[in-house]
Amino acid sequence: MRKDLMSFTIAHLSALEILDSRSRPTLQVALELKGGVAAIAGVPSGASTGTREAVELRDGDQARYSGQGVLGAVNNVKGEIAEHLIGRDFTSLAEVDAAMKELDGTENKARLGANAIVGVSMALARALAAAEGKPLYAWLPGFGQSPRLPVPCFNVLNGGAHAPNPLDFQEFMVCPLGAPSMAEAVRAGAEVYAALKKRLAADGHSTGLGDEGGFAPNLAEPEEVLTMIVAAITDAGYTPGTDGVAIALDPAASEFRQSDGTYRVNGQSLSSDDMIERYAAMVEAYPIWSIEDGLGEDDHDGWQRLTARLGERLQLMGDDNFCTNPAIISAAIADGIANSSLIKLNQIGTVTETLEAMAICHRAGYTQMVSHRSGETPDTFIADLAVASGCGQLKTGAPARGERVAKYNRLMEIAASSPDLPFGRS
Repeated sequence: MRKDLMSFTIAHLSALEILDSRSRPTLQVALELKGGVAAIAGVPSGASTGTREAVELRDGDQARYSGQGVLGAVNNVKGEIAEHLIGRDFTSLAEVDAAMKELDGTENKARLGANAIVGVSMALARALAAAEGKPLYAWLPGFGQSPRLPVPCFNVLNGGAHAPNPLDFQEFMVCPLGAPSMAEAVRAGAEVYAALKKRLAADGHSTGLGDEGGFAPNLAEPEEVLTMIVAAITDAGYTPGTDGVAIALDPAASEFRQSDGTYRVNGQSLSSDDMIERYAAMVEAYPIWSIEDGLGEDDHDGWQRLTARLGERLQLMGDDNFCTNPAIISAAIADGIANSSLIKLNQIGTVTETLEAMAICHRAGYTQMVSHRSGETPDTFIADLAVASGCGQLKTGAPARGERVAKYNRLMEIAASSPDLPFGRS
């Protein structure tokens, strides 16, 4: 997983506090190599987060952004990280990532901030690709899978932590699995999204948007939402199902898991087994092919039963319980938990560790889906990462809002410039 120049030197490193798509602060990191090649990276930020994610450093100063400022992380990039990296000779991105981890000195990057470290890692990868005259997707290290254009999974309806409505399930996505090309997949997502908006409005629902660009109507029952999405797929002229446009769910169950171990869905208290059977019924009734975070991150035994019950039928994806962490994912694989992993750069905090997590999944036969966060910037790094890794799946929100659409547009740009790249799930 090593990508080398003969050697390179970082000549300049800085950061700036900017706003993400939720009007909360995040970082933009700027890096320049000796010789003049420069790059920038925008750092994403999540709302629904696993407890074992790498730590995003926030200032805590209630006089600024209600304590959410990131000036401390900015200063860590400009100060301690820059002092540690500038002027040294390196031979790989992995070497720099390791140097930052060692400098931080904590297990979860809590001292310098994962948001500071991942911004530097992303900017450096982009700069090294430019220095070799390659697009990022063609430069990023691989791990046995060939580059592939991923199926885009569009979050068309939001609930949970991403929307001010009574819907406990967080994301309902449409995935054009049967599309013949990237351009046709994006068209399908956009047309289903438009059809859903029309149907929601006709039924008297709000068409306001949640954090990730999906609609946020005043609906509470997941099954009611699924029925409406199936109708919208049909309205748009597509076939619901894996040969056309399928549905993926991210209930984000940790968000509605109670202290007594039960789950609270629209006022109803459910056990782990109740949740599993409810998912089984949904899969029977609706064209669902993937469920992410179907149970809480701490529901170890429930995850094992969920995997045993439904793992042969559909993709069961860990996120809050995996945190893009190679060690955690390895343990989960050994315990028979899930069969897929969501991949988020800022959950682990470096590009190198992200690729390591994906390699572990690949060797175990676990699928992967590269993902955005609820707080995004126009940065398109994850689109290139999805292509480079050949994972075959990317979710980055609705086909609406500039910070989401930028990633889909980047995929179409890559497809147009590299017509020989295969498209679809790996």
